[in-house]
Amino acid sequence: MNFKTRISNRLLRLWKLLGPGLITGASDDDPSGIATYSQAGAAYGLATLWTAPIAFPLMASIQQMCAKIGLVTEQGLTGTLKANYPKPVLYLMLLFSFPAIVMNIGADIAGMGAVGNLLFPSIDATFFSLFFTVVLLILIIYLPYQKIASILKYLCLVLLVYLIVPFLYHQDLLKILKATVIPTIEFNKDYIGILVGILGTTISPYLFFWQASMEVEEMKHKKNTLMVNKKIIHEMKEDVDFGMSFSGLVMFFIILTTGTVLYNSGIHEINTVEQAAKALKPLAGNAAYLLFAIGVIGTGLLAIPVLSGSLSYIITETFGWEQGLDKKFHEAKAFYIVIAISLLLGLSLNYIGISPIKALIYTAILYGLTAPVLIAIILHICNNKKSWENSLILQPPTF
Repeated sequence: MNFKTRISNRLLRLWKLLGPGLITGASDDDPSGIATYSQAGAAYGLATLWTAPIAFPLMASIQQMCAKIGLVTEQGLTGTLKANYPKPVLYLMLLFSFPAIVMNIGADIAGMGAVGNLLFPSIDATFFSLFFTVVLLILIIYLPYQKIASILKYLCLVLLVYLIVPFLYHQDLLKILKATVIPTIEFNKDYIGILVGILGTTISPYLFFWQASMEVEEMKHKKNTLMVNKKIIHEMKEDVDFGMSFSGLVMFFIILTTGTVLYNSGIHEINTVEQAAKALKPLAGNAAYLLFAIGVIGTGLLAIPVLSGSLSYIITETFGWEQGLDKKFHEAKAFYIVIAISLLLGLSLNYIGISPIKALIYTAILYGLTAPVLIAIILHICNNKKSWENSLILQPPTF
């Protein structure tokens, strides 16, 4: 076997191995996340580059814990909360999660619509928003889980465009390296605010629920798998680590792009993804502009099914309704109706006067309130023997 064949086989093995971890990590870089990273780069140049490598271990560790909960208990995070904690805890999570995820969906739909309008100015942005919403709803309802997972997996490749964009503009590699390894801290309200925004965007509670539920779905489709073993745990870790590192890399390159092209050109205020794309056009050329815009649409198509799916898993597990992307509509009507309602409510934000930026601010606040509590609960679950009593493995796994 020659060298080229070995490399091809390893890449193919890696691609087959990747699944929920890659999709979860890539969906974290949704249009609302891109807007946050773009604002960080435009406002502070390379000063926030160091947050990307710092965020990776935080993201990877929490997502691995959520994945193990799903693998071992064979139920989503909501089901585990329901089985082990008082109902008020579960209902409070639902109360905060529902509006946060819906507003996140709304901001993403608006961002996709606005960028669609940039690419095709003769077509109104609201038409694009409606079009993307309808297309996503049809695909989610009518496609089986394996097909949806495959589509989401390939959509992750769209994020590679952000690794190209910075190299279409002259870069100072030494300056980039310094900003990456030496943290810059500014003790003022705006800078602290952008750091909180970056943290809230990268460690979002809906990802916790999605990761656990997707591991359950994946296990259902793995043949000859009767119990969780070391091989499955190892493969899950590789998947999650790759997905989170990929997410952090994209985050790094978006900050790098806007932190050099826009910041160096005196553009320090970017509030939406379309503003970032439009600002890049005269400064870095049509190629950078088009790649950035296409990336926004691709990430929206990836992230919105994750957002709506995670919300539906939360609600249906809370009330004990049938759920699962592997089920047909007539088998899990409530599950798909929740997805449809979340998409339509998100779309409606464009028509009731809530701007995407306000939606992002409200979302960040709600995520900020729920994330620390959820992380504490997840840590408690992973270290509480009683949480694993009814699982396939009677003793809690080593975390």
